[in-house]
Amino acid sequence: MADSSFDIVSKVDTMETQNALSQAQKEIAQRYDFKNVGASIEFSGEKVLMKANAEERVKAILEVFEAKLIKRGISLRSLDAGEPYPSGKETRIEASFKQGISSEDAKKISKIIRDEGPKSVKSQIQGDELRVTSKSRDDLQATMALLKGKDLDVALQFINFR
Repeated sequence: MADSSFDIVSKVDTMETQNALSQAQKEIAQRYDFKNVGASIEFSGEKVLMKANAEERVKAILEVFEAKLIKRGISLRSLDAGEPYPSGKETRIEASFKQGISSEDAKKISKIIRDEGPKSVKSQIQGDELRVTSKSRDDLQATMALLKGKDLDVALQFINFR
């Protein structure tokens, strides 16, 4: 019998992020506390740029955007928001999305699987994702449950379960 496997990846659905961004733009345009403060949120290349005339306003824009991401099922672990910084008369926050699993995070995940997972499970780092194989599908599902229960710095998705 051939080995069963699945891949562990960390990817963000770009369509869902664009939908969350447009919902946040609509809410910011309609909310009374954002009137006449120069509040805006937009994609600037690969980053999301938030602007307002005060630091607490730009933090409120970030909170609105995070709420929209949560509603769309996107983990906040994949959002990397910077600190507010002044730029002329306005304050800005730049945020980006983490794509892929870094090599150090992949090593941490692999070590968790080796140390705490079922003994028949093997993991292999392939670029910015991990391939997990085993003869038993039950062991693979136990490994998924183990990783979901861990508090890791990256948002994980499990794909290609065969």
